Amino acid sequence: MQEKILILDFGSQYTQLIGRKIRELNVYCEIYPYNQHPEIDGSVKGVVLSGSPFSVRDEDAPKPNLEDIKGTLPVLGICYGAQFMAHYFGGEVAPSNTREYGRANLGFIDHDSVLLKNVSLHTQVWMSHGDTIVHLPKDYKVIASTEDVNFAAYKVDNENTYGIQFHPEVYHTTEGKQVLKNFVADICGCSQDWTPDSFIETTVKELKAKLGNDKVVLGLSGGVDSSVAGVLLNQAIGENLTCIFVDNGLLRKNEFEDVLHSYEDMGLNVIGVNARQKFWDGLKGITEPEQKRKVIGRNFIEVFDEEAHKIQDVKWLAQGTIYPDVIESISVNGPSATIKSHHNVGGLPDFMKLEVVEPLRLLFKDEVRRVGKALGIKKELLGRHPFPGPGLGIRILGDVTPEKIMMLQEADAIFIKGLKEWGLYDKVWQAGVMLLPVQSVGVMGDERTYENCVALRAVASTDGMTADWVHLPYDFLAKMSNEIINKVRGINRVVYDISSKPPATIEWE
Repeated sequence: MQEKILILDFGSQYTQLIGRKIRELNVYCEIYPYNQHPEIDGSVKGVVLSGSPFSVRDEDAPKPNLEDIKGTLPVLGICYGAQFMAHYFGGEVAPSNTREYGRANLGFIDHDSVLLKNVSLHTQVWMSHGDTIVHLPKDYKVIASTEDVNFAAYKVDNENTYGIQFHPEVYHTTEGKQVLKNFVADICGCSQDWTPDSFIETTVKELKAKLGNDKVVLGLSGGVDSSVAGVLLNQAIGENLTCIFVDNGLLRKNEFEDVLHSYEDMGLNVIGVNARQKFWDGLKGITEPEQKRKVIGRNFIEVFDEEAHKIQDVKWLAQGTIYPDVIESISVNGPSATIKSHHNVGGLPDFMKLEVVEPLRLLFKDEVRRVGKALGIKKELLGRHPFPGPGLGIRILGDVTPEKIMMLQEADAIFIKGLKEWGLYDKVWQAGVMLLPVQSVGVMGDERTYENCVALRAVASTDGMTADWVHLPYDFLAKMSNEIINKVRGINRVVYDISSKPPATIEWE
C-alpha cells in the first residue's frame, strides 16, 4: 500500500506548493478539498491543513471534521489550519494589531521540538494572515515566536498535532523545507522512497493489471505530458497502444512533421491525421475565447473518434492529464475554482463509449519531466515548453483565419528560434507570440503602413499555477522585433508582455 500524506485544502493559493514541496522530499501526498477527502485508512501517515482566504471567525468559514484525524494521526496546521485548531479547541483568534504579512524572523525556537529540529534561531519565515492567535487552548504549548507573533508555532500536549502561523512551503521561508521534512519523516515516519523509478515500476504494474490485453488509443500532442504517458503505456501494453496525432491547423510552424519525426525512434505506433480544414471551418467568425476552446475541443473529439473507430476493438482512451488539471477541475465553494475549461479533464461524450486511463494524473509537471528522464526520453522533448491544447487558436485574439495563423506561425518561429540561439530557451518555462486585434500606423521605406501588432510573451514558472515575466535582454528583444517586422508581411509593431500570473494569465485567451 502506497504510504501518503493527506493535504486538506481550504482554498489557499499556496496549497499546491505544499504538495510539491512534500513530493520533493520523495514523499507521496494527495490534495483534497477539506470536505471531500477519502476515508482515512492505513496508507495515510499524516495530515496537513492548508491556509485559506477565510478567517476562522467568519460565519461561513470552512469547518473540517477532524474527529478521526486529530489525536490519531500526526497533523500539521499551516496558517488557517493552525488558527482553526486553536480557535475551535478552546483558544482565541482575533484580528491582528500588527502587520503580519511578509518576512519575519523566529526570535524564539523550542529546540526540543521535533518539528523545529535543525531549524536556526532567527531564521526567516513568511507570514500571510490578517488574524492571529491571541490565546492557546490550555493543553497547547508554544514552540516558536517572532517579535510580533507570540504563537508562531505550537504543539498539542500528548498528541503529534502541530500548528504554524507561517508558510513553510514558500521560497521566502528559508528553512521551510526542513520543517516539512521534520514533519513527514520524523513525526509521520514516512520512508521517503517515492522516486521516479518507484513511480514507473508501480504504474506499469497497475496499467498491466488494469488494461490486460485491451486496446488503448492515446492522443499525442508532441508535448511532455502525452509523450511520457505514451512511453509508460508502451512499457505496459506494447503493441496494444495506438497513438493518434491530429494536425488541427493551429500548431507551430512545421510542428506536425517535426513531432512525427521525433516519435520515430521511440518505438511508439503513431498515426498522423491532417484535419486542418475542419478546424479552420469550425472557427470561422468565432471571436469569444471560451467558444473557441469548445469548438476546437469538439472537433478534436470528432476527428479522434473517427480515427479510433478504424482500429478494431478499442476499449480505452489514454490522456496526459496531470495533477494541477485534476485539482483545478474540482470546485469546493471557492477552493480550486475553475478559471477556464480544461480540454483533458471531465470525461468524454457518451458517443465515444471508451473508458479513460490517465497514467500521469497524480504528477505535477516537474515530476512528469523527472519520470520522462528516468524512462530515457530525449532531453529535447522533455525540455519543450508547454503548448496550449487549443494551440494558436487562443493566441490569435479575435477571429481565426488561415492567413492569421500563417502570419503568427512565422513570427512565433522567429521568436522560439531566437530564444534557442541566444541560450535563453531553457531559462524560460513557456514562450510564444500573441497576434493582437490591433492595427497601428507604421512607416516602411517611404510608405505609410497600417498593419498588425504582436506581443511576445515569456514567463518563468514551475507548474504554470503562478508565473513571472522573464527579463529578456534588450538587445535580444530589439533583434526579435526587427526580424519579425522585416520578415513577416503584415506585422509592423512588436511589444513585450510584462504581466505576471496572477493577476494576468500566461495565455491571453
